[in-house]
Amino acid sequence: MEQSVPELMARLDSLEASLSMATTINSEVFYWWCTALMLAIHAGFLAYEMGASRAKNALASGMKNLIAFAFLIPAFYYIGWWIYLAFPTGFTISDGSEAGLPWSEYMGPNLTDNASGIFYAAFTLFAATTASIMSGSVIERIRISGFTILALFLGAVVWILGASWGWHPDGWLTTEWGLHDVGAAGAVHTIAGFFTLGVLINLGPRIGRFNADGTVNNINGHNMPMSLIGLMLIVMGFFGFLGGCIIYTGDTWMTIYNTPATLSAFAFNTLMGVAGGMIGAYLVTRDPFWMMSGALIGVISSAPALDLYYPGLAFLVSFGGGCVMPKLNDILVEKFKIDDAVGAVAVHGFGGVWGLVMAGIFASGYQNVAGPEISFVGQLSSAVVFMILGFAPGYVLSLVLKLVGLLRVSEQAEVAGLDKAEVPVSAYPESTVPAAFANDPTSPTPAE
Repeated sequence: MEQSVPELMARLDSLEASLSMATTINSEVFYWWCTALMLAIHAGFLAYEMGASRAKNALASGMKNLIAFAFLIPAFYYIGWWIYLAFPTGFTISDGSEAGLPWSEYMGPNLTDNASGIFYAAFTLFAATTASIMSGSVIERIRISGFTILALFLGAVVWILGASWGWHPDGWLTTEWGLHDVGAAGAVHTIAGFFTLGVLINLGPRIGRFNADGTVNNINGHNMPMSLIGLMLIVMGFFGFLGGCIIYTGDTWMTIYNTPATLSAFAFNTLMGVAGGMIGAYLVTRDPFWMMSGALIGVISSAPALDLYYPGLAFLVSFGGGCVMPKLNDILVEKFKIDDAVGAVAVHGFGGVWGLVMAGIFASGYQNVAGPEISFVGQLSSAVVFMILGFAPGYVLSLVLKLVGLLRVSEQAEVAGLDKAEVPVSAYPESTVPAAFANDPTSPTPAE
């Protein structure tokens, strides 16, 4: 019997090692498929932005998205992941950040590390999402080169710095102010939305958007069904996005802040958020585009406290966001003359602020693992940080690009269509543009 004890212990050790590896592999597989599902977000942005463009600009609108996506992957590899690990405490470099440097042993095939690559991939898709948020707002007049530069800076530098501050277990916005933003409404959506606002101020409106007396002309996209399908694909992709926002440990789930959570809570509140946002936006606009944009508003509105809300409350918070954001977009367009072609500043920028503030009201008092409990002041203050962090670099970089002639296409190129000037390929070479479309003064097309 004594001789069998060592054998038994060896077998137990082997079983424990096997169980540990199975847990690691299960986690790796979970995030692999979250990342794959997130690609639906980018297929969705591609479709809805091309549909929201006039026919003469459809391919250029899609091309800039695809090019930015391709450039962002290596950019995030070489600098973005390191920024996330380096700056959770502010602007001082934290210990352990060297693991994110491109020559680190963790930034490539390593049989002892099943985590770094899969998290890099998920965060890279988050980065690409920030670029896609900006992409729709600036369609039909931005240069592809200028957009690519802006997208790289937003996706590989700006948003990930905000994520390090506020979407990190040791981020100072959480440890000092108690920020709770489990679904990255602030770190992704608010930063990207306000970066976009800074760009739009310097980019200016499309030709024909505003009359001399300040009145607004509607410029309709050429394919509303394509836009609606695209928006639904984004909603689908958000299940991968939000799945990437919860930590799988093998025996439980945790938020990015190491607080306990369940995937079931995310499922309840994501779906209720989608429904609430859609219904709210539909009731105030009766517009199909805004109805589906309301689904995004709903997800973003409930995202900061997906782990905490009662589903009925998530519905109401998202319903409120769906009612408010289209009206905020109207104010930006009509009062401030900001030509946001798809309403991304309202949907993502102000939608993220709404979500953070609502969590400060309805989840106030919930204890964080590191730092003070959730509070209204902490959530609002963090939202202001995200707004400034997004707006300031977006405004400054776009101003520089404007001064050197890299921001906007020429008037002649805009009138002719960016497909002809920037791609140059026609999206519909075997079809003709309907007469009503060709004669629309807000959609000038060159004579054949």
